[in-house]
Amino acid sequence: MATSCWFTFLAALSVISIGVRAVPAPRTLTARQDAVTPLPSAEIVAFKPYTWYASTAYCEPSSTKAWNCGENCNANPTFKPVESGGVVNETQNWYVGYDPTLNEVIVGLSPGDLPFIIDLEVILVPLDAELFPGVDPNVLVHAGFAATQNRHVPPWLSAPGVIAAVKEALSLYPTENVTVVGHSLGEFSLAVIAVLCPHLPLGTGAATALLHAVYLPLHLPSDVNVRYIGYASPRVGNQAWANYVDSLHISTTRINNKEDPVPVLPPIEVFGYHHASGEVRIRDDDIWVSCPGQDNPSDQCSTGAVNFLNSNATQHPGPYDGVTMQC
Repeated sequence: MATSCWFTFLAALSVISIGVRAVPAPRTLTARQDAVTPLPSAEIVAFKPYTWYASTAYCEPSSTKAWNCGENCNANPTFKPVESGGVVNETQNWYVGYDPTLNEVIVGLSPGDLPFIIDLEVILVPLDAELFPGVDPNVLVHAGFAATQNRHVPPWLSAPGVIAAVKEALSLYPTENVTVVGHSLGEFSLAVIAVLCPHLPLGTGAATALLHAVYLPLHLPSDVNVRYIGYASPRVGNQAWANYVDSLHISTTRINNKEDPVPVLPPIEVFGYHHASGEVRIRDDDIWVSCPGQDNPSDQCSTGAVNFLNSNATQHPGPYDGVTMQC
């Protein structure tokens, strides 16, 4: 059932792609891509605590606040929760706390279950000027992620709680490091799949986690270091967005699993979306590789290796070094 649903979803996207290519958007890829290189085993191991944290975001706020969520919480036993939040059908679940082993504040964003998932609109709009002060209006993101899109229930309703919890954590614990984690679909792909395959577990965690990672430094002291580790993130914005993210003093990493189709959505040619730099891909042979640049076209990286006809949506939840995203 799930396999046929995913096939239908991918076929539908193929039809959309073919139809729009009559007037294609320019395909802008980085002119020079550095060599794709395997990750040392030590770097792969270092990602694992964050993988568990991303998986933990699938759990209910009450369990993350108590840090009593079974295998996910047990994988990071020293974590000290500060706050959790989220309202069903209104905002994503989230949690904030401190990991003394990593000496970092962790922000986990859940996939969420929001009512606008049936909206197929994929227009690009400017970021909210209050949340993102001083950002060039040519920097555009998916309309569903923009707080100005008031006919939707925006994920940004979680922003005040998240920023307050991060500030509290930074005041309580001796660190200036914040890492934002999340997994799963962007709103465009989420919407299409929700219509065609309503029984599959879906979410927006990685996409909005990236937006939080960009948002937080604008509201925190300049000596706070923010980084983003996302799993199976879709494209979030346009070329100006990708360039803006790359220009910031934040570390961004997107970890993609094999033939997962979500990291190549929405399509570049159809809607003009682009990834910022920072891809790490798990190849079909389980080798982890670093893919420099934006939308690296190498056949070892998602943009060059994955298309709608050869993708495998069952690889979307993982495993990522043995961790499958679920609570």
